[in-house]
Amino acid sequence: MTTLRPFHVAVPVADLEVARAFYVGILGCSEGRSDKQWVDFDFFGHQFVCHLCPPQAGEAHRNEVDDKHVPVPHYGIVLAMDDWQRLATRLTEINQTFIIEPYIRFAGLPGEQGTFFIRDPSGNALEFKGFTDLETLFAR
Repeated sequence: MTTLRPFHVAVPVADLEVARAFYVGILGCSEGRSDKQWVDFDFFGHQFVCHLCPPQAGEAHRNEVDDKHVPVPHYGIVLAMDDWQRLATRLTEINQTFIIEPYIRFAGLPGEQGTFFIRDPSGNALEFKGFTDLETLFAR
């Protein structure tokens, strides 16, 4: 497997203070650089930037996956299974609304993974995956 490098992604948000409260307070990310129009977060070792942007109109497209409606676009992170389970449990305990509740895909098959989807306060869809064996990330 190739050594993974941190990714950089920028998403629109309606309010930077609300974004800070969510990404730092709810997800546990740390804040990096910021300005009046944007803020960087350490999103599990990756650079996730929230840019102040007028609210986006309309609902995101959805694709059927495992009889669930997966929002497109979405952004996410692949975690170790223990970290994924801890985060899923914590979000459940604080009554976080899930787009797709935590569940296991491909149970007993190559690529077995936990997954769940939530939205940030600006409506950006986030997917969190958990793998016991990261070597199966691209398993077919």
